[in-house]
Amino acid sequence: MSGVPEWVHLPDLASRGVGGSVVWANDESFAERENLISRAEPVHRAGTFGHKGQVYDGWETRRRREPGDDAAVVRLGLPGVVRGVVVDTAFFTGNYPPFATVEATSAVGHPSPEELAGWEVVVPRSPLRGDRKHHFDVAVRRRFTHVRLIIHPDGGVARLRVHGEPVPDPGLLLPGAVDLAALENGAAVVGCSDMFYSSPNNLIAPGQAAVMGEGWETARRRDDGHDWVEVRLAGAGVVRLAELDTSHFKGNAPGWAAVRGHDARVAPDRWFDLLPRTRLQPDTRHRFRLDAAPEATHARLEVFPDGGMARLRLFGSLTDDGMSDLVRQYQVLTATSSS
Repeated sequence: MSGVPEWVHLPDLASRGVGGSVVWANDESFAERENLISRAEPVHRAGTFGHKGQVYDGWETRRRREPGDDAAVVRLGLPGVVRGVVVDTAFFTGNYPPFATVEATSAVGHPSPEELAGWEVVVPRSPLRGDRKHHFDVAVRRRFTHVRLIIHPDGGVARLRVHGEPVPDPGLLLPGAVDLAALENGAAVVGCSDMFYSSPNNLIAPGQAAVMGEGWETARRRDDGHDWVEVRLAGAGVVRLAELDTSHFKGNAPGWAAVRGHDARVAPDRWFDLLPRTRLQPDTRHRFRLDAAPEATHARLEVFPDGGMARLRLFGSLTDDGMSDLVRQYQVLTATSSS
């Protein structure tokens, strides 16, 4: 691999495979922005035409007839220190941008693209050529959450790779915590308002959703209500971190969500807030630290007013009673009868 920098062996922090998302682009007239972060290498089939023209496995904007540049913003699936960027113009020959700039910023929480600020240049305006990978070293050593690819003035880019080292937020790390809502840990869906497009069991399935159909999605509501899913937790426990993942849901993500809990051992009809009603972003893994949550045996995800969710994770610790119940159930179900 002569001439290829060592940092290409570091994780791609922007890849869809680790939860990255192209959250905004000013134009995608010829080819969709989401292609930029596909984990697969770009491919091309000559003579394949759709309603936008030749089908390209990349992001392509219209031909500009006025001054300006085109841009796309990527939320990193793994925030971290960026060591290098690859701008790949594979199969773009007469329609690649002659120059590109890459900027980056660090944001707290889950801002909308319009709320992002503090951009700094990590790859200065640099020349590009068609149908090749361009490797750019990044010297800035700080944690970033978003990058912005600016192409001058227009054209097509097949892939954007952002290689670096993930840097987690310590406030979202819980030593010894387990996912109390995980199917594999014994949780179960026990109620649901609507499952028109897909099963709510997908919400608590192992792994990340690879496509929209691997999540839970409701029909469009035409009333004043909202949709919900109720989960019996793996055992009685205290939830300390909630993850609400809208990955792949873009025009059909809920606008807001809340998580409520109750303790069926004490007051099964008394629900309390674990996560109050909170704004959500499309195609985003949201993580919320929960403080001073009461013990719960059940949780209910409420989405406002409707839409789709890829995964629900509720990380926390089992109580002594919760662990004892799990151990007792395990022993009963694995005991062998004596002859």
